[in-house]
Amino acid sequence: MAQKAEQPVSTPSEEPAWKQRAVERSTQAAKRRAEQRVERFLDAAQAIMAEKGTTDFTVQEVVDRSKQSLRSFYQHFDGKHELLLALFEDAMGKSADELRTMAAEQADPLDRLKVVVQELFESSRPDPSGKQRPLFTDFALRLLVSHPAEMRVANAPLLALFTELMEELEDADLLRSGFKARRVAALTMQTVMFNAQSSGQEGAHPLTADEIWDYCAKGFTVD
Repeated sequence: MAQKAEQPVSTPSEEPAWKQRAVERSTQAAKRRAEQRVERFLDAAQAIMAEKGTTDFTVQEVVDRSKQSLRSFYQHFDGKHELLLALFEDAMGKSADELRTMAAEQADPLDRLKVVVQELFESSRPDPSGKQRPLFTDFALRLLVSHPAEMRVANAPLLALFTELMEELEDADLLRSGFKARRVAALTMQTVMFNAQSSGQEGAHPLTADEIWDYCAKGFTVD
């Protein structure tokens, strides 16, 4: 028995170019509006933290300060924790960019790392005036314990910078033999940030940026 010839599968005609452009413009406009709403929530939270010196605020306070709706907030964030995480990730990314710029001003690879270590220590410690940097004190320490995976994501830009600087030391034969650049970078970064965030608890003689650099440098440089 003869088989019937297969019917060609029809394919939907491609949308006209004018329609694609219209949809793309609409999508881009919606994305910009969403980004603006998110920025307003972030700015509001930053302002509240600056006033209170703590992350102890409510979602409703952020909504009221941003002059947006609670419904809009939950369209962009699951809750306060996700808002704080977004602020922390943004702060860490900006910090990494600023530190990379400062490091680039130094010609010697060891000097580049020294600048980054000391500046990160100073920027991560409690404000000498008595005000707190809540994202880098109470929230960062809690996040490290409760959400280590999220902490790794947030710290990724900073870890990348430390790794680059350690690789430069390795290329210059200044890194101890057998040390892996990325592992030493992670250890150094964590040492600096943990000690900075707990600075002030040592009594009358808190650690200084020079001391933390001296301690770290003697651990990873050649004898």
